[in-house]
Amino acid sequence: FDVLIHPWDAALDDAEWQAWLAEGHDFGQLCVNGLPGQPPFVVPTHFVRDGDALLVHLARANPVWAALERDPNVVVTVVGDYAFVPGTWRAAAGSPPQEGVPTSYYAAVQFICRADIVDDAEGKAELLRRQMDYFQPDGNSADVVVGQPPYGRMLSGIRGLRLQVTQVRAKFKYDDHKPVAHRTMVADRLVARGRGLDAAAARQQRRRLDRIGPWKS
Repeated sequence: FDVLIHPWDAALDDAEWQAWLAEGHDFGQLCVNGLPGQPPFVVPTHFVRDGDALLVHLARANPVWAALERDPNVVVTVVGDYAFVPGTWRAAAGSPPQEGVPTSYYAAVQFICRADIVDDAEGKAELLRRQMDYFQPDGNSADVVVGQPPYGRMLSGIRGLRLQVTQVRAKFKYDDHKPVAHRTMVADRLVARGRGLDAAAARQQRRRLDRIGPWKS
């Protein structure tokens, strides 16, 4: 499982992708190698970072467990701030607009992990407490306590995952190898178009432009 990352698309440092995740990019896809003769499993899920691990819980009825037990090597991928950039915006200076080549802009972080299944009641309760502290920090919810309502009786219906991160791949694809004037123009056009995540993509492009300036190989 790999992703092409050109030098100009790479994260500038670990702090860049960490800050991007902290902006609220905490929902991704858990990718699990399939059983023999089957395609991979791809499970949409929220996750919580816990040091060098990700915390996830899924329903016990989820069909992914047999594949996880067979092969615990997984990927969690998070994608956001994406936009389609038409070719007419990317034509080289002096060339007809119709000769421009379209592309996609996006930010993506991939966690390569080894999965440990959490199946004991207290372990699952603690995992849920960590998730609740993150996603619902204002509280206003019953405590997650083994054997006590409302969550205690529900613990048997889930299994937890502690995904130990062994590698992180981060990509910010915003034409950073193009001239400053071109990147500025595209960001302006994204904001003017205002469709979907255009404004978010423009913010990423301008942020990278401010840090990088003219691309130097």
